[in-house]
Amino acid sequence: MSFVKQLSCKECGRAYPKEALHVCEDCFGPLEVSYDYDSIKRTLSREKISARPPSIWRYRELLPVDGEPQAGIDVGFTPLLKAERLGRALGHDNLYVKNDAVSFPTLSFKDRVVSVALSKALEFGFKTVSCASTGNLANAVASIAAERGLEAIIFIPHDLEKSKVINTVVYGAKLVGIKGTYDDVNRLCSEIAGRREWAFVNVNMRPYYSEGSKSLGFEIAEQSGWKVPRHIVVPMASGSLLTKIWKAFGELAALGFVDDERPVMHGAQATGCSPISAAVKGGRDFFKPVIPDTVAKSLSIGNPADGYYAIKVIGESGGWSEDASDEEIKQGIALLAETEGIYTETAGGVTVACAKKLIEQGRIPPGESAVLCITGNGLKTQDAIENSVSTPYLIEPNIEDFEKMFAQEGE
Repeated sequence: MSFVKQLSCKECGRAYPKEALHVCEDCFGPLEVSYDYDSIKRTLSREKISARPPSIWRYRELLPVDGEPQAGIDVGFTPLLKAERLGRALGHDNLYVKNDAVSFPTLSFKDRVVSVALSKALEFGFKTVSCASTGNLANAVASIAAERGLEAIIFIPHDLEKSKVINTVVYGAKLVGIKGTYDDVNRLCSEIAGRREWAFVNVNMRPYYSEGSKSLGFEIAEQSGWKVPRHIVVPMASGSLLTKIWKAFGELAALGFVDDERPVMHGAQATGCSPISAAVKGGRDFFKPVIPDTVAKSLSIGNPADGYYAIKVIGESGGWSEDASDEEIKQGIALLAETEGIYTETAGGVTVACAKKLIEQGRIPPGESAVLCITGNGLKTQDAIENSVSTPYLIEPNIEDFEKMFAQEGE
């Protein structure tokens, strides 16, 4: 049974049928999925959710598929960890990490959104799937498309990290590098989507695809004992993840699964690509597009599709947005690894570095619970830190050399 009523324009409210559409014909506003919450409330309960397998599909009434999910069946329900050692390092005693660095199957939160997008694409009858990507999305589309026997044609900026390129082509996807930024890639994909009968997960499938991000918010609530954390820190590229976590908590409150209090939403961007953070700091409700220049390639979207809405949510929630330099990003990666044993990619380094600033500024006060969203694994971006980590010792295979090395180390 489907609980999806229609697509609705976020600006003018015009209703559209459940099709592969993403832009309003009247005002060019983005389309969003609308649900029949009254029916969901009669059907779904916290107990029913808890009895289901640990994946994003335990919340399927709040995800935009009409039938049974067909892709990414085992995706989701990653750990929510009390980060005591990281908290001590940052001077905060109630810190948690939502660890999507161990997401199945491709080690980033993009597994969530792609599972929803490809399930919907299969319902629509598409045989070919595609996307514009800064890397993690490419990996997830390639993997889950391979698992479902779909053809995948993927477009990326030409200068992505080598590991993300390999982690895409290994699944048999056709990978096309574009001589330009992500925003150039995205523009080209929008043109191609108008010519080809393909499911572009973040173009014509975007209303459904983006709903998959809500599962991260649902899980944080459930794993917190159906409580709302006071603060959530979210890395931002398009800004969509932050807005969908906010929407998730609103839906849970409307269903009576959590209290009406909403979390304070904080955004995190790299200084070299921080149009949303710059707008928040400048007191503006609009962002100015930028040309990205940062090691955080997965966050390098200079013209963020949901930037306006992310600014709005941050303001409504009473939150803030910070940014981190490349050096601070590398320090954030190292700090999370050394304190919690979690190796995150550059986006996670941005989250930790910005959380440090938010705590120092008093925007995340001591004692108030805070969740840091770690959205990808460090194995994907090793190039970014290979010159900033220690090198291994090299000795001959004898005990004398070992003792000599050990003695020198202790000096």
